[in-house]
Amino acid sequence: MKLLGSTTSPFVRKVRVVLAEKKLDYSFILENVWAADTTIQQSNPLGKVPCLLMEDGAVMFDSRVIVEYLDTLTPVGKLIPALGRERAGVKCWEALADGVLDAAILIRLEKTLRPAEQQNEEWVQRQWSKVHAGLKTMSTDLGEATFCAGNHLTLADISVACTMGWLSFRFPEIDWRTDYPNLARLFDKLSERPSFKDTIPH
Repeated sequence: MKLLGSTTSPFVRKVRVVLAEKKLDYSFILENVWAADTTIQQSNPLGKVPCLLMEDGAVMFDSRVIVEYLDTLTPVGKLIPALGRERAGVKCWEALADGVLDAAILIRLEKTLRPAEQQNEEWVQRQWSKVHAGLKTMSTDLGEATFCAGNHLTLADISVACTMGWLSFRFPEIDWRTDYPNLARLFDKLSERPSFKDTIPH
């Protein structure tokens, strides 16, 4: 398999962490979707990463779709429960973490791509409200538990940690560690795993 992506995308990082935890072999191909010579749309018509190229030529995109597929390839390190409420719970954690990222990425794009006089501060604050509400909910739902869902590592933990890592990378001024010490503990614990050490955004 080949994974098209960047070292800064939190969605690509989520897929790379899952690949590592599942001990799956793949080639990582760097792709800058903002470059004039990008070829990403040859694989993903939406022009986004991550994008997974399978050995038979099939293509898969969207991190949520990709990680769900990867979890079926081997029973090693099962990350998504098979059925029912537990499965839905893990996927809800992923959706919440991804939603925080979506809002934060929109803020970054507004601040970096638009001239200051064209930026819509009211719209930016609306996105910030989603970020802070999402972080508060993740912290509340985690409580004092060791993992987000159940008693072992799942996609929920990976999704949350990739979100916190990206916020630290792109918005270091947000003091989420002080506001949400339980999220900081989870993030620090997961950051010791090789899958996270090898995928630090840069």
